[in-house]
Amino acid sequence: MWAVARRPRWILALLLALGVAAAFAALGQWQLDRAVEAGTVSEIDHDEVVPLQSVATPNGPLTTDAVGQMVSVDVTWADDEYIVLTDRLQDGKRVSWIVAHAIVDDGPSLAVALGWFDQLGGVGVGQLPDRIQGRLLSSESPEESDFESGERSALAVAELINLWQEPPDGVYGGYVVLDEPALGLGVIDAPAPPQEVELNLLNLFYAIEWVIFGGFAVFLWWRLVKDVWEKEQEAAAVD
Repeated sequence: MWAVARRPRWILALLLALGVAAAFAALGQWQLDRAVEAGTVSEIDHDEVVPLQSVATPNGPLTTDAVGQMVSVDVTWADDEYIVLTDRLQDGKRVSWIVAHAIVDDGPSLAVALGWFDQLGGVGVGQLPDRIQGRLLSSESPEESDFESGERSALAVAELINLWQEPPDGVYGGYVVLDEPALGLGVIDAPAPPQEVELNLLNLFYAIEWVIFGGFAVFLWWRLVKDVWEKEQEAAAVD
């Protein structure tokens, strides 16, 4: 078969097939570059502080863009309504959070993570500000808590509603982690969400198609050479 492939005719055909494959590969690379260039990048600045009411509404879920946004809001605090969450990960160690019940000026309730501690003795939250600023995060699932061992570790807004003594007049579906913790507490690690790039899938599909076409050009040359060789073998067998 390779004796057939080395004939000038098929060598030229191979060069042509390789040239076609190279052209298709170049087109595939061009489509791939287009897919990257046309990809959408989230341009939301999650570190820019915006009013809470501009990105979230009471009794509704948080949008993807709202999660991780730095927000500010005026609040009053429900008296002595603090909940301790245990088994939270902070800087590679297990700590506890203190979560307070805040009431936004227009009535709805908001869960606020005030900060973390590793030993309960001597911890006090002190005077809390009337205006808070922090990272808005999604509510967690109450099923993450280990209730069998008496531990509450998940910040689940749906669960907090049943624990708050003062019935809420509506509630925000997420919670805020203060960027400046309450007195005596540590800053909870709440980084901004990573920027994600979404490729243009149509251009990506075209790029894959060109690569397949390039491979098919070389395969077609091999198939033609094999057909010629098989015919010559059959003719030789007949003779």
